[in-house]
Amino acid sequence: MRGVWIAGPGAELLPFTGAADVLIEGGLIADIAPAGVLAPRGETIDVDGAWLVPGLWDHHVHVVQWALAAERVDLEGTASAAEAAARMGASAPLPDGTRVGSGFRDAFWADRPTLALIDAETGDIPTYLINADVHSVWLNSAALRREGFTADDGMLREEPAFEISRRLNAAGTERADALVLRAAQAAARRGVVGWVDLDMAWNAEAWERRTRAGFDVVRTEFGVYPPQLERAIAEGLVTGDAVDAAGLARVGSLKVITDGSLGTRTAACSHPYPGGDDRGLLTVEPEQLQEWMSRAAGAGLACAIHAIGDRANSHALDAFAATGAWGSIEHAQLVAHADIPRFARLGVTASVQPVHALDDRDLTDALWAGQTAQPYPLRALVAAGANVTFGSDAPVSPLDPWAAIAAAVYRTRGDREPWAAPERVSAQVALAASTHRGSAYPDVIAPGAVADLALVASDPLAAGERELREMPVVATLLDGRLTHLA
Repeated sequence: MRGVWIAGPGAELLPFTGAADVLIEGGLIADIAPAGVLAPRGETIDVDGAWLVPGLWDHHVHVVQWALAAERVDLEGTASAAEAAARMGASAPLPDGTRVGSGFRDAFWADRPTLALIDAETGDIPTYLINADVHSVWLNSAALRREGFTADDGMLREEPAFEISRRLNAAGTERADALVLRAAQAAARRGVVGWVDLDMAWNAEAWERRTRAGFDVVRTEFGVYPPQLERAIAEGLVTGDAVDAAGLARVGSLKVITDGSLGTRTAACSHPYPGGDDRGLLTVEPEQLQEWMSRAAGAGLACAIHAIGDRANSHALDAFAATGAWGSIEHAQLVAHADIPRFARLGVTASVQPVHALDDRDLTDALWAGQTAQPYPLRALVAAGANVTFGSDAPVSPLDPWAAIAAAVYRTRGDREPWAAPERVSAQVALAASTHRGSAYPDVIAPGAVADLALVASDPLAAGERELREMPVVATLLDGRLTHLA
């Protein structure tokens, strides 16, 4: 690469300033020198004026669910149950004869979802509406009969909702894998070189199949869920081990969901939600959580623990302390002030989704107004020394690390005032949190480093909110190989 500027971790290590030439050999950065110094050899990419950053990661993706969202009815922005039901009724069925929509947020709907309403609009075609947070699904009577569930209002929450998603996501492998490839190519166009796949499925088999078929667009670390834990141990899965010859797909963590979500009003909190004594739901008892985490850690598996409410975060941190397990807490959306420094003390990564803070700002102000814990404590976690990584939780929010970086740096989108502005972080921190190892151990651009890189059109450390969010990506390299070139 000729004539690039270097931003982010590694730039401060260079013995010169100004534009640089970067030599890549054998999948590694072989040399970095002032522009014009290195003799050209091999293929040359002239990108004069572009900025080089470490390749970006999304640390929380439900890959198949995100890929399938491309062919589902988009319900984002629907203002009422009636509108969502009408949109589904007007949509064409999928090839399997069902209608599936996703992305609604019902917390502020003026009306409530009912079975009569959805049946009137959708008739005898099995119809499924998946909440944006995936913790609830609204079904019509035909879908309830098809799945063998009952619900007076048609709404299934938590584990029953997850079971519906698992069934809907179990599409034919050829169709699903084609959509996953398309989603990965779209991610590469945004500078992504890797993702953490937390689909609720036996992901080892899926990623062995995809890589055998030639999938090589992004690196993948995949999760295992408690029902598959004993199988994972029996098959010798260990965090970090590759399941393909090229090492592009690797075993990740045991994923455990310990509470609900803010949007479904099931996140486990210390204080009640408005209008009663409902404090959310702990879906895994502390003793069970510790048992699973001990079993996983003893077999060499890291742990990724879903915890949104402050009560769930406290239990998750307690379990890390009690078991000696290592890994991450996924989401950490409401954290007791006393628990914030425990992330660093216990070596637990805070795997967070900055865009959720903007999507949920009004919901947070309304539903968590009575909580005393800190909502979306991003800067507080960084200041306490925690390792922080960013993700999207796609399809909960779109897979785009630049949107996450912009949300973390500016805590706003568009013309609204910044929300919880003291929790903004620097662009340097946000960029590091979007690389493989996170804010405390960022990937660097330096000789000897793996050439997982992205070239962008402007300096991300000096960009405004909109410029960051819409950052043009000139090229993406994985192991020094182009996966995207504009």
